[in-house]
Amino acid sequence: MQLPRFFSSPLLWRVLALLWFGVLWWLSSQSFLPTPGDFPNSDKLEHTLFFAIGGTCFLLFLRLAGRAQSTVSAIAFTVAFCGLVGAVDEWHQLYTPGRSGGDVWDWTADACGGLVGALVAMGLQKWLARRQLKA
Repeated sequence: MQLPRFFSSPLLWRVLALLWFGVLWWLSSQSFLPTPGDFPNSDKLEHTLFFAIGGTCFLLFLRLAGRAQSTVSAIAFTVAFCGLVGAVDEWHQLYTPGRSGGDVWDWTADACGGLVGALVAMGLQKWLARRQLKA
């Protein structure tokens, strides 16, 4: 199966990262969000998974645009990006009625999600490159 070329376009991953940020901002603006998990600290898992998605999009944008050639720098930039966005998210929630912001453990889960996303993206980038070579 041949993948469409746009999967290797940095523009696609930049747009997806921006959409991800927009969804995050919208979610942080809600006074109440239902929690699908019914176990202690399930929100930390939600933060990690959501930021893994953002980290994946951001790292693929960086690598495909040629902005981070080394693996270490790509991962470091992605974790820093997710940490910064997580900090902005926590600050934003401080001013949202019904929400509590400034939670260092939520922020930690955001940065960890960035690391998970970066690692997933590195594997996805290799897979995409192999698919292109076969085409």
